[in-house]
Amino acid sequence: MVVAAVRRADAPPPPADAELHEPRGVFVSLHVRGRLRGCLGHIEADRPLVTATATMAEAVTHEDPRFPPVRPDELDGMEVEVSVLSPLRPVTPEKVVAGRDGLMLRRGRYAGLLLPQVATEYRMDREAFLDALCQKAMLPPGAWRDPAADLRSFTVQRASATVRR
Repeated sequence: MVVAAVRRADAPPPPADAELHEPRGVFVSLHVRGRLRGCLGHIEADRPLVTATATMAEAVTHEDPRFPPVRPDELDGMEVEVSVLSPLRPVTPEKVVAGRDGLMLRRGRYAGLLLPQVATEYRMDREAFLDALCQKAMLPPGAWRDPAADLRSFTVQRASATVRR
């Protein structure tokens, strides 16, 4: 789907597997030579996984505001990772396990989400991960301690593939 989006070609037909048609949240991440090249997701489990994945695969190639659109010459060797989210559930900070749990934090009009692999990739312990989540939400460090903060956790199922010409 990523390749088709970059090349402006028709995407392959979706698989018929019943699990892929269940409503799920999903993130699609792109890496080039080990460096993040894009990551966008759909948090709500309000559309079939195959549809949400196709939408995010296309969007991540040209809508991540942190990066310019992906060029066709970047595709060879690009790693495409799909993270399928479990349902989000309330969690207390003490119960968070860095590297296992993904987190979403809301406080007032601010919100942020970090996938569980962020903690692993950056070797964060629980508090560092919670503070990074605050930064992502544009909140001060430690805002996760505020009783008004809504902290939710989730796990992911990850799959990745490397694009080869």
